Amino acid sequence: MAILPILLLPDPRLRTACTPVDVFDANLKQLAQDMLETMYAAPGRGLAGPQVGAMIQLFVMDTTWKEGRPNPLVFINPVIKNSHGAAINTEGCLSIPDNTVRIERPDVVHLAWQDLAGRACEGFFQGIAATCVQHERDHLDGVLCIDYPDLPEEKP
Repeated sequence: MAILPILLLPDPRLRTACTPVDVFDANLKQLAQDMLETMYAAPGRGLAGPQVGAMIQLFVMDTTWKEGRPNPLVFINPVIKNSHGAAINTEGCLSIPDNTVRIERPDVVHLAWQDLAGRACEGFFQGIAATCVQHERDHLDGVLCIDYPDLPEEKP
């Protein structure tokens, strides 16, 4: 396994839409493992292919490892099928260090994707996991969190 360099804005690859994955082989599995290792070392909760120069529809995430409950997930060719609710969260991005934005996104997401063997998967994600899925999925379309309106902090 290897820690990969993370691309930083303004690298144009971060603004480029990715191509679907159609080959599910040992190279893809190795890339996913390297991306997980890179994400953990950064340290982050998610990492998308274009952030490491892999211009394919792939992202990894683990929203619970920082709380001592690792659950690494790999998503290939992900599609948001449905979403509902709303939540405002502060998001950061490993490709835009030292910058956060407050964004409103759906709080529940129904996602379809393929696993490393190419099998079809579906699942529902809530809370921070829903936010992470949407953030990483955006990367695959060349969209960054800074493209959304930065909502002001709520006053007590």
